[in-house]
Amino acid sequence: MISEIISVGTELLLGQIANTDAKFLSTQLSLLGIDVYFQTNVGDNEKRIKDCLAIAFKRSDIIITTGGLGPTDDDLTKETVASFLELPLVEYEDAKNSIDNYFKKLNQKPTLNNYKQALFPKGSKILPNNFGTAPGCIIEHKGKIIIILPGPPSELIPMFNNYVYPFLRSKSNEIIYSRVLKFFGIGESKLEELVKSLLNSSNPTVAPLVGDGFVTLRITAKTSNKQQAIEMINNMERKIKDIVGEYIFAVDDESMESTVVNLLKEKKLTVSTAESCTGGLLAGKITDVPGASEIFNLGLVTYSNKAKQNLLNVKSETLERYGAVSHETAEEMAINILHLSKSDIGVSVTGIAGPDGGTTDKPVGLVYVGFATKEKVDVKKLMLNGSRDKIRNRTVLNALDIIRRYLLSIN
Repeated sequence: MISEIISVGTELLLGQIANTDAKFLSTQLSLLGIDVYFQTNVGDNEKRIKDCLAIAFKRSDIIITTGGLGPTDDDLTKETVASFLELPLVEYEDAKNSIDNYFKKLNQKPTLNNYKQALFPKGSKILPNNFGTAPGCIIEHKGKIIIILPGPPSELIPMFNNYVYPFLRSKSNEIIYSRVLKFFGIGESKLEELVKSLLNSSNPTVAPLVGDGFVTLRITAKTSNKQQAIEMINNMERKIKDIVGEYIFAVDDESMESTVVNLLKEKKLTVSTAESCTGGLLAGKITDVPGASEIFNLGLVTYSNKAKQNLLNVKSETLERYGAVSHETAEEMAINILHLSKSDIGVSVTGIAGPDGGTTDKPVGLVYVGFATKEKVDVKKLMLNGSRDKIRNRTVLNALDIIRRYLLSIN
């Protein structure tokens, strides 16, 4: 079955809110084996909503609308769907009682326009809303399924999980299951070249995507049950790992920082950071992960040369001879934060994030990442492109990846 999502709300078009409803619905529909071919955002305008419905009815089996179910005059979704289907709006007693009960819990009385939310196209199956005043509905009409849902995610998600998912599950004999592998240290074109033979697979499929500073491969299997889909994906993942496994740092919702924190916990090791151009972003990423207190000892932001000297004991002659952005300074920063914090690993970052401050010898994007343990000291030189934010974020990814690779190399 082909499905389509029509998100109603002028605020979506103006960029005032992000369309998280469509993301959630697409994920859930894929798990049901229902293909999502189209997503549309449309404003609170009857004619334009009707135009979207007319297009959707020609090309999709399931049409899901979100938003536009409130009590005010600009909430038009149900009314427009009823008009489009040439069905009368009728008041549903269950929906009216639900609205009354909602306000009773709040010790308030509904206004007359709240009862507008109890009107639905004739023949609708009402979907209760346990977290708001706007019920939803399912309409089966001329071989099509129309599902009308409220816009707020706090209302839409439980309504979908409790009522829509079971309904659609009974209509579908297949599921679509996906896994995303995340890669760092290899470009999209090189990754695609190395796994090119696998990209021609029809089931499961393998599709490259670009992330923020990293690249991904999405493996998708379509079958009749979840266990079979997982086995198909596992087999494909093994083939990919045989070719480019060293670059995989995370799967699905995992991040580089969560991978590193979990590896540090597994190895029972601690880390501390000394940062300049990233301004604490590296430490922040690590401590964003729950449980990071087990493995993170100390983070210093030594933005100025004076701070590097006073807090990290970087030699004045090092700074004078080589400069703050140098192999030598990064090395001293990493060694000294290691000793100062008594951690197992010390990591340092110093560079030029821009947009100003670059020279011919030391351009914007030049970054040094220092790494120190009791046994080894290393410094990696990076030449990064992009905006200030991109340079800083990619510096952090590089620093975390250095830690990750080290942890994987030790027993």
